[in-house]
Formats: sequence, structure tokens, C-alpha cells
Amino acid sequence: MIAPDVWEPADGLTLEPNALLASKEQVGNLALTAGPGAGKTEMLAQRADFLLRTGTCRYPKRILAISFKVDASSNLKERVKRRCGSELAIRFDSFTFHAFAKRIIDRFRPILTGQDALDVAYKIVERKVKPSRQEIEFADLVPRAIAILQKSALARNAIRQTYTDVFLDEFQDCTNQQYELLKLAFQDTSTRLTAVGDTKQKIMGWAGAMDGIFQAFVVDFAATPLNMYRNFRSKPKLLRLQNEIIRRLDPSSIMPDEQLAGDEGEVFAWRFEDSRKEAEYLANLIENWINTEQLPPAEIAVLIRNQLDLYADHLMAALETRGIPFRNEQHMQDITVEPAARLIVDYLSCLYGHREPKAWIRLMNQLIPFADEEIQSNARKDLDQLVKRQRKAIAFLELVDEPFSDWWQHVRTFLKQVGIETLVSLSPDYESHDRLKAVISDTKDRIEELLKQEPNLPKTLERFSDDQAVRILTIHKSKGLEFDSVIIMAVENEIFFGNKDENRCAFFVGVSRAKNRLVLTHADQRERPTGYTKRWEVQRTHQNEYFSYVLPFARKE
Repeated sequence: MIAPDVWEPADGLTLEPNALLASKEQVGNLALTAGPGAGKTEMLAQRADFLLRTGTCRYPKRILAISFKVDASSNLKERVKRRCGSELAIRFDSFTFHAFAKRIIDRFRPILTGQDALDVAYKIVERKVKPSRQEIEFADLVPRAIAILQKSALARNAIRQTYTDVFLDEFQDCTNQQYELLKLAFQDTSTRLTAVGDTKQKIMGWAGAMDGIFQAFVVDFAATPLNMYRNFRSKPKLLRLQNEIIRRLDPSSIMPDEQLAGDEGEVFAWRFEDSRKEAEYLANLIENWINTEQLPPAEIAVLIRNQLDLYADHLMAALETRGIPFRNEQHMQDITVEPAARLIVDYLSCLYGHREPKAWIRLMNQLIPFADEEIQSNARKDLDQLVKRQRKAIAFLELVDEPFSDWWQHVRTFLKQVGIETLVSLSPDYESHDRLKAVISDTKDRIEELLKQEPNLPKTLERFSDDQAVRILTIHKSKGLEFDSVIIMAVENEIFFGNKDENRCAFFVGVSRAKNRLVLTHADQRERPTGYTKRWEVQRTHQNEYFSYVLPFARKE
């Protein structure tokens, strides 16, 4: 433990003044607004490091972080572990709002009575057919947690006594119900809250994101407002482009000129006659980036406003023809960030791959992260023996040309040896054994789906992971991510329709994912996708406002 006044950011990182101030706050609540690339996640990780290493979050109390997406929650947890080490990071709980609500329900379920009552083995379903004590809809998790906190001072006090600090990431997307949950749990208490977000990236209006959330938070929690201005992500030309959009979204947040000097960065804007020509051109472009520039595929993202499968079908076919690995994030959902899925993939990589030290290290860190040396040594021996036995079986199957036929049986044996207690410890969500079973089943289904495209299991495992494939995803799912090169397809009125403010924010989110290179495309015609029977506009018109931001910076080719 070190004194607060001698603490310095972990790993020798330099934080801008307001980020450093926020990291070291010991008394009050903070409302921190920051643009894309300003290091919001890193600031939270450094703040966790400060609170834990200085004892400002005094043992055995904990820190609670609430995010809006599973991958953002996992990324923050992992970053905190890198900054302050596994032993301290065990006191850092990182959940989504719905996962936090479920924790409250699971702990205080008997408080729910009448129509709200739930049995101990309740399941979460997309839609209930009829009222039931055995089922709850996903959308009802937060309201039920609110009901518990409204009824029970015991529940409120238990939560308050658990956490000294609460981090709220992407706070601009907080809904009225979620904000009510926060107020019931933490308003007028000694718990310190740090809310972080960017009003220019508010794209959850369709889901009820609350207008003026930061202003309300400053008033309701007596929070100090701070702003982080510097963008560490994008090259200068891309920053100047972003600044033009910021002038429209939030003139008070325009970046200062000294941040924008330089000519690094590339911007392109292209028009195509039809979607097939667009797809072929982009596939060739991506192939050149990978093969000629040696750009890792995972540093390339293709973003689409929504309806990903309908707009990227030709591109995915073109990438498939060229043998370029890609991930359709609409299908992937969040399975790849699930700890149990990662455990299975890492084990299979060790079993079927050749010298996979990173997978082995991750495997051991997940299975025995805090054990003493003797327990770790025994666990390694047991696992090593299992791998040797199963590799012998695999070698025999190779002789009869069926090397991958028993892969799932090997996984089942591995999971049985690991044991249910260890698996449940991987994530708070797995305290519901049904959730754990669902993740394991989804992992199996996803690997089987990928094996149909690539029958070589080690290559399939690479595609399952984040680090070997071009990412194809909606703008919404790209939030919080960054890539060297970003392509935004179909920048057209026919897909950017409805709420103009929300669409403009979504466009800004997409543009600000790019670190070095940005490409915008539109097509005059998009043929109706095969089998799609709903309304579809074949003739297309480009989104004039969005291209007006980009064209002054685009290279003429």
C-alpha cells in the first residue's frame, strides 16, 4: 500500500491534467465528459489502481463498475487487472446494468412478492407467454431490482456497505429506469460515483436514453463536472474532420487548434454504381491493406448503420472468395467475450495448436489466478496430463483422417476435470448455472458454424478470437472500439433515416473509430437481398450532410 500523495499512474503512463485529477479524487462525485479517443477507459483503470493501491478503497470493500455492453465491461475489468495486478483486481466488480440488476435480484429475491415473485431457479427469457414465477423478461431485470431497493432498507444498506466507489461508463446512454436504480442505491450516501461519457456519442435514444443525464447527475449527486479534451486515438486530419461534426453536435466541445496540427491520416469518399461493384472494390482494397501494407486484419473494421446482413452480404461473399477472414458481429453477439467461451477456445488451442504459450498462460490465469505455488503446480500437472492423454487420442484419429472428430468430447472431459465451482467463479453471471450452460452451448454452436466455413479446427479457433479477422459490425456495436482503418458503408438517406440528432451522433461514433484511415462509400443502386420481402429501396441517394463533412478532407483519386 502506498500514500495517495506519492501515487503515480501505473505503467508510467501520462494523463492529461483533468484525467489525473479525476483519478486521484478522494471525496466527491465526478461527472467527466470526454470525446472519443480521450482515454476514458484508461482513466477509470488508473482511478481503480489509485483507489486500490492507496487503500482509499479500504479492504474488504470493493469498486463497482457499470457499463452498457458486455465487451466494454470485460475490457475494463481486464485493463484494471493489468494496471494493479490480479490480487487487487479481485475487488473490482465490472457488470452491465442488467447484470448488476440480476445480482440484486439473486441476492434479495425473497423480497419480491405478488406478481413480481420469482422462484429460485427462474430463467431469463426474451418474452413470457404468460405470468410466471419461473421466468423473467430481460427488460424486467432493472424494474425488479428497483422494486427490491424501494421495499428494503436492508438491501440498500447491503449494497452501500459493499462498495466505496462506483464507475459509470458511457453514462450518456443511461435510461430513466437505470438512473432511478442508481439513485435508490447510492444517492445521498458516502459512496463516490464517477460518471464518464460523451454526449456527442449518444446513440441509445431508441432505448430510452435520458436527455440531459449529465446535468441531472451534477445536481442530484452534487458532482463536480470535468472535461477531457485531448484525443489520443486519431491522426490530425481525422481530428479536423471530427471537429467539423462536433461544431454541429456540441460547439462547446470543439477541440483546440494545437491538437489538430499535422497532415497525417487519410480520408476517402467513394461513389459506386451498384452494391456489387462496391463490394468487389472494397474486398480488393482490404486484401491490399492486409497483403501489401501488412495491416493486421483485426485493425480493419467495416461499419454499417444497421441491418448488417442486408448491406454487407456481397462484401462478405467477396472476402470469402479471397480467403480473407472476417467476423460478422451480428452473428457473434457477445459470446467471444464470455470467460467460459474464452476458456474453451484457449484449451482447444493448446490441444490442437502448435506451441500456444499465450493461450496456455490465459488458461492458467483463468483457472488458478490467486492460488499458492503448490496448488498452481498441482493444477498444471493435472492439466498437462490431460492434454497429453487427449493428444495421443488426436494423433490416432489423424491416422484415419478424422483429427477433429472428437473435439467436443475432449472439451466435456476438460470441463468435468475443471469442475463446476471453478467455472462458476469465472463470472458472477455463472452463479445461474443455466446461464453457464447456455454460454457453453453457444460456444459449441459457434465453433461448429465456423467449422463449416473452415474445416481446420486451429484456423477456426483463430477466427473465433478477436485478433485474426476483419470486423464487420454495426456502428452501435463499434462504440468503445478503435481500428487503424475504418470503412463506413452505405452512407445513404435510406439507412440514416428517422431521428436526425441520433443519426448524426451515430455517424460521429463511426467516424471517430478510425485511428489512421477512414473510407466512406455509397451506391446508386442496392439490389434487394435474396429472400428479403420487406420494404427495400433499390435506388439510393447519398447522405449529403455527412459527405459534406468528409469531402474537404478526402483524397482525390
